[in-house]
Amino acid sequence: MTLRTVTDIRPRDVVHEAGALLGAGYRLALVSAHEQARGLEVVYLFTAAAPDRRTELRLLLPLERPAVDSLAGLSFPAGRFEREMRDLYGITPLGHPMPRRLVRHHHWPRGWYPMRAQTGPPPAFGDPEGPFPFVTVEGPAVYEIPVGPVHAGLIEPGHFRFSVVGESIIKLKARLWFVHRGLEKLFQGRDPADGLPLAERVSGDTSLGHALAFCLAVEEATGLEVNPAAHAGRAMLLELERLYNHVTDLGALCNDVAHSILNAQAGRVREQLLRINAEVTGHRLLRGAVTIGGVRLRALPDPGRLRAIGADIAEIAALAQGHSVIADRFTGTGILPARAARDLGTLGYVARASGLDVDARRDHPTLDLGPFSPVVQTDGDVLARFQVRVREIAASIELIARLAEGTAAGVDPSSGPRGTGVGIVEGWRGTILHRIELDSGGALRRVKIVDPSFFNWPALPVALSGAIVPDFPLVNKSFNLSYAGNDL
Repeated sequence: MTLRTVTDIRPRDVVHEAGALLGAGYRLALVSAHEQARGLEVVYLFTAAAPDRRTELRLLLPLERPAVDSLAGLSFPAGRFEREMRDLYGITPLGHPMPRRLVRHHHWPRGWYPMRAQTGPPPAFGDPEGPFPFVTVEGPAVYEIPVGPVHAGLIEPGHFRFSVVGESIIKLKARLWFVHRGLEKLFQGRDPADGLPLAERVSGDTSLGHALAFCLAVEEATGLEVNPAAHAGRAMLLELERLYNHVTDLGALCNDVAHSILNAQAGRVREQLLRINAEVTGHRLLRGAVTIGGVRLRALPDPGRLRAIGADIAEIAALAQGHSVIADRFTGTGILPARAARDLGTLGYVARASGLDVDARRDHPTLDLGPFSPVVQTDGDVLARFQVRVREIAASIELIARLAEGTAAGVDPSSGPRGTGVGIVEGWRGTILHRIELDSGGALRRVKIVDPSFFNWPALPVALSGAIVPDFPLVNKSFNLSYAGNDL
């Protein structure tokens, strides 16, 4: 049973109320703003597990010079949500320790906030605020290496600035948001069914995960109950998405240390999985399979066929882990300590490889998955992130087999307030969250999306501290964060 509560608070009470929830073991999962006739509403969503709990704090700010006390001193993710909200809505986080821009592009004029109702057309290119204020590292033999934002191949834009002594990285700053798409704005005014194709395109390799989170949010907002068989079908598709992406990453990690033959073998297996996706749903990336209120399946995957693929993957992984070059490059490289992972709020396989036992499939379930436990490693290095993927592939195959046999049972529907809804899904990268608001006519008034990459990008520079520059591509691939999921 999901317990969802909403509390309206005064702006001056936000630090006290948020501190109490964080102290009680909740995590800050989302901060969302929305312009209304009465002012700017800000929503802070906190979640906790065992049992599944979701608590919203809502407050109202004036349209003119809106400001609210910062929670950055209590929560690192809160500070980033606040900077995002300031850049898009003009809400000032009072007392923020690092108030520089996060999303804001160089050419945006002062006072231009793209998510406000009366924003006007996009501004002409310019540079009213000057270059991004990178922290300068100085000292004997320190030099900088700028990388991006334009990259080779199909990589999306992101700028990485390395401060280096010799080959050792002293500091890395990742600057993102080069392609802010206004995606959340595009949802506004649409019928929820028309918003679903947008949700599928938040991040192309996570079409199913984002679509499912969106549908769960709509279903909660409208009171629409989903039968257990549909929940089981959705969970099965979520594991199929996990499979093809994890296999792709295993091959890419091997390729980054010059073991291209294993990458080719992983690519061969990936193609088999994509063909299974197409057989099951009609689309290689599983688009169109999840609908509001249900799921569309053309067939069920054959457990025997998947287990044979699993044995193939296990052999590839064994060859990789038995190779001395791979063992040397992966072991002890790009370590993210457990405390840093916890403080930064990391999610998914990045968190689990650093010893954090977090997984929305267990913590925020839509159905009983039976004997399910998240895969956890403790070393926090590239090898641990590789091994988590390997073990999750085997677990996903067995979970798909159980779900295909119809052994899963549903849980009670949520009892939260109607008109707003929250969808939480353990995507292949980690926990995905969609929060929606409907207007009186049932159209989408506000959609706020949080991809796990928003939480995990700040952990990459921490893992690279003290590493050598040639290890950056390897460590970066072991995180494999989404630019599109971050740059909404």
